Amino acid sequence: MKTPTTLICPACGSRDTTSHGCYETVHNGSRNLHACTSCGAVFSETTGTPMQDIKTPISKVAAALRLRGEGMGLRATARILGTHKKTIAEWEGRFAGMKPTLMLYGLCHTFIPLTFEGDELYTVVGQRVPPADSTGWTAIILERASRFLVDQSCGHKDAMLFKKVMPSVTAYVRRTQDLTFLSDGERRYGNTLFELCAQTVRTGKRGRPRKTLPNGCRVRLKNKGSQQHRRGPKRPKYQAPQPEHPDTPRDVPEAALHANPLEAHNTALRRRNSAFRRRTNTYAKNTTALQRTLDVHLLQHNFVRPHWTTGEVPAVRLGIMAAPLHLEEILMMQKTA
Repeated sequence: MKTPTTLICPACGSRDTTSHGCYETVHNGSRNLHACTSCGAVFSETTGTPMQDIKTPISKVAAALRLRGEGMGLRATARILGTHKKTIAEWEGRFAGMKPTLMLYGLCHTFIPLTFEGDELYTVVGQRVPPADSTGWTAIILERASRFLVDQSCGHKDAMLFKKVMPSVTAYVRRTQDLTFLSDGERRYGNTLFELCAQTVRTGKRGRPRKTLPNGCRVRLKNKGSQQHRRGPKRPKYQAPQPEHPDTPRDVPEAALHANPLEAHNTALRRRNSAFRRRTNTYAKNTTALQRTLDVHLLQHNFVRPHWTTGEVPAVRLGIMAAPLHLEEILMMQKTA
C-alpha cells in the first residue's frame, strides 16, 4: 500500500532504503520488507506505523475508527466488532498519535490570507461538577474558508487551555501575509496570541517602544452580554483586544465578524463524538480519553471526510494535499521523529 510519506530507517533515521522482499501475514496478506543502504537494517513496512505489532486485519481497525467517527460509543463499537473496548481505545490512541505527522503538512505551505475562528465547547468528564471546576472544556481553532481544524485541546477553562491551542495559530502567523482571528466573546485568545508573538514597533521617538501584534495579524472580539448595568463608557460590539501593527489593514466588515462555521462544527462534533452527547451517559472518564477522541475526530475531519458545506476534504480545500486520505493509508504511515 502506498503512503504519502517516505520510509525512514528505524535504526539510523536514513531515508535511503531499498526493497528487500516480502513476507506473508495471517490476516493482512503479504507485506514488504525494506533494507537501509546506510546501516543495513531490515525492517517491515509497518515499522513505526499505527499498525506495528497489530495482527488484527487493517480493515477491522479502520471499521472501528469509522464507527467511532460517526458518533458510536466505545462499548457499542466493541460489541458490534466482537472485540474489547480497551482494544478499540488502543487503536484510537495509535491513530491519534499520527496527529503531529499529518498536521505538519499545513506548516510546510505559505498562505496569503487565512481567517481563524476560536470558540469553546463543554462536556462532562468523569462526574458532574460545576462548569467552572470541570476539565471538560475544549478550545477549538478552525480555519473558516476550508473548515480545517487547526487544533482541539481539552482541560480547565483557564489560561493554560488557551496556551495549548494558540501556539498552532502562532505557527501559521509566520506562514501567511494576512491573518485574521475572530473570537466570540473570549478575550484570552487574543491575549495569548499577543503574549506569544508580539513584536516591537520602533518609531524613532523617545520612550519605550510599543509592542503590537505582528504585521498583517488582526484579532477581533465580539463583546457579549448586556451593557445595561455596566458602569463607564459602553464597549463597542466588536473590538481588538490588543494593539495591532500600524501597517496592518483595519478594515474587517462587520458582516464577517462572527464564528458561525465554528458554531456549526460544534453542533456536528456533538453528533460525531459520543463524549459530547447530552442525552446519554457516554461521557469521557478522564481528559486523556477525551483528548484521544478529539484527536481522532480532528484527523478524520481534516484528511478523510469531505465537509458537507464545501464538498471537499478540508486539507484538500486548504491546498496542503492533492487528494484525501483513506483511514487505511493513515494506519500504514510512519510517524515523524
